[in-house]
Amino acid sequence: MKLDTFFEKFDLYADAPDAVPKMRELVLQLAVTGKIVAQDKHDEPASVLLKSTEAERAKLVAAKKIKSRPISPVESDEQPFALPSSWAWARLSDVGYELGQKIPDKRFTYIDVGGIDADKGRISNRVAKLDPGDAPSRARKIVAGGTVIYATVRPYLLNIAVVDQKFDPEPIASTAFGILHPFAGINNRYLFYWLRSAPFTAYVQAGMKGMAYPAINDDKFYGGFIALPPLAEQKRIVAKVDELMALCDRLEAEQKEREEKKAALTRASLARFTKAPTPANLNFIFHKSYDIAPADLRKTILTLAIQGKLVPQDPNDEPADRFIDQIIARHTQLSNGNKLRKENGSVEILHEDIAFSIPDNWVWCKLDAIAEKTTDGEHLSPMKTFSGMPLLTALHVTARGLTLNNPQYISIEDGLKSRQRCDPKRGDLLICSRGTIGRCAVVETDEIFCLMGSVILVRFPAESSPRYFKYFFSTDLAQREMRGMSGATAVQALYLKDIRKLLIPLPPLPEQHRIVAKVDELMALVDDLENNLAASRTTATNLLDAVVAELTSGKK
Repeated sequence: MKLDTFFEKFDLYADAPDAVPKMRELVLQLAVTGKIVAQDKHDEPASVLLKSTEAERAKLVAAKKIKSRPISPVESDEQPFALPSSWAWARLSDVGYELGQKIPDKRFTYIDVGGIDADKGRISNRVAKLDPGDAPSRARKIVAGGTVIYATVRPYLLNIAVVDQKFDPEPIASTAFGILHPFAGINNRYLFYWLRSAPFTAYVQAGMKGMAYPAINDDKFYGGFIALPPLAEQKRIVAKVDELMALCDRLEAEQKEREEKKAALTRASLARFTKAPTPANLNFIFHKSYDIAPADLRKTILTLAIQGKLVPQDPNDEPADRFIDQIIARHTQLSNGNKLRKENGSVEILHEDIAFSIPDNWVWCKLDAIAEKTTDGEHLSPMKTFSGMPLLTALHVTARGLTLNNPQYISIEDGLKSRQRCDPKRGDLLICSRGTIGRCAVVETDEIFCLMGSVILVRFPAESSPRYFKYFFSTDLAQREMRGMSGATAVQALYLKDIRKLLIPLPPLPEQHRIVAKVDELMALVDDLENNLAASRTTATNLLDAVVAELTSGKK
C-alpha cells in the first residue's frame, strides 16, 4: 500500500484509538528512515555535506564563537536502522551548534518551556517580556532566527520548536533547552522533525535521569545520533511531511466535527427516549449511525426504571402503599405491637426531599420502611483459619456481582456466631460501606458465608424483587446520596443509621418484576452494543497496525 492510499482510506482506521496521532508517528518514521520521498542519484551525498559542516565548526571554534565538543562516529551498534546509500549517520553536534549564553542586560523576550506549544511545535504567544532585574536565573541561552530549541527537562513532552519569528526585544531562552543552530546545508525543519521522531525519542528516554523532573544533560543531547539525508532530500522530506501533517490536521478536525455531531445526536436520542421511552424511540438509542457510550445507556435505562418510565403502569396492580402497610402490619405482629422502628416511611417524607415525581400507584418510602433486615458484618476481624467458613469483604462485592473467589476463612464456630446477627441469604442485597462506597450486588448463591463490617446487608420482603432494589442502588441518584452520607473525610464510611433513611421510589410488586425484566432485556442489548464497539475498534486497530507495519517494512 502507498502512503497516499493510506490517507485516502482513513475512514477504515478512524475507529482505532489515537488513529491520527499514530498517522503522525508513521509519517515521521517514514520521513527519517528515507521512505517518504524517493532518493535522487544527482543529490550531493550527506557525507560531503558533513565535511562542510565539520569545516564550519572548526572555524567557529577557532574564532571562539562556539564551544568545542568531542567528535565521534556513530558506531554500527548505535544505528537503529539501515540508511539509504546517500544518507549518513551523524551526531547532533555535527549538524548544529549552541549560540552561547548571556546574563540579560536589557529588556528581553523570555522563552521558557511553558512558552512552547508542543502540539503545533512552535513558540506560543505566552512568552514574557522582562526587564533585566526580573530575569530568572535560568534565562541565559542565546537563540536566533532558525534556531531549533529542545526542552531537555521532561523531554517526553516534546516541547520542541523552531524560532521562526522575529522577537522584539531580543529573545533569550531558558537553560532547560538544548540549542541547535543549524550549520549551512542543514534544514532546521528536518532537525525539528528528527527530534520528534521515535528513534530519537527512544534514545532520549534511555538517557534520562531523575525522578520528579527527568532530564537529559547537554553532553548526552549533543551526542545524540541523527539520520542525515542530502540537503536536497531534506527539503523534499520537509515539504512532504508538512503536506501530510496538514492533512492530519484536517482529518483530526473532521474527526472532531464528526464526534461533536455524534454527541449531539446522542444527547437528542437519549433525551427523546427519556421523555417518551417507547419501542420506536428505543431504536434511536441503539441506532447504528452514531455511538452512544454504553455507560451512558446503562445510566439512562436505570434512571428511567426508577422513575416509572420504562414500562407502562397497570391499573390492576395493587398500589405500592398497600404493600408498605402489609409490611408494617407484619412487623407489628413480630414486635408485639412495638411500631416505633417500622412507622410508615412514606408518611413523614418532606416534599423537598423527593428527587422527582413518580406514578400515582408508586410511593416514596425510607429504606427502613421496606427492608426486613438492615445490618452489617463483623466489626472486629475474627481469627483467620486455613479452612472453615468463608469470610467476605467489600472486595468481593464487584460490579459484575458477588464473587466467592479467594475468600478468607474463619472457624465454623466463629462463623455461626457471626451469622446470628448477619446471615447472608439468596436474594439479599449487599452494599459496600467502605472502599467503593455504594457498590452493590445481589446474593445469588445458597452457599453459607459471613461478612466483614465493610459490607451492609439489606433483606427485602420475599415477594418483592431484590434486583429492582439493586438497580435502584446502582443509579446515579442513590450513589450520590450514599456518597453524601459517607462524608468528606479521608476514610469514607457508610453507616446503618444513615442508609436506613435513604428514600426509595417503590413501584407495585408486579411492576417491580416487569421493570427488572425490561432492564435485563435492555442491558443485554447494551452488552451486545459494547461488544460490537470493542470488536470494531479492535478490527480498526489491527488494520491500522498491519498497514503501518507494511509501510514501515519497505515492501511495495
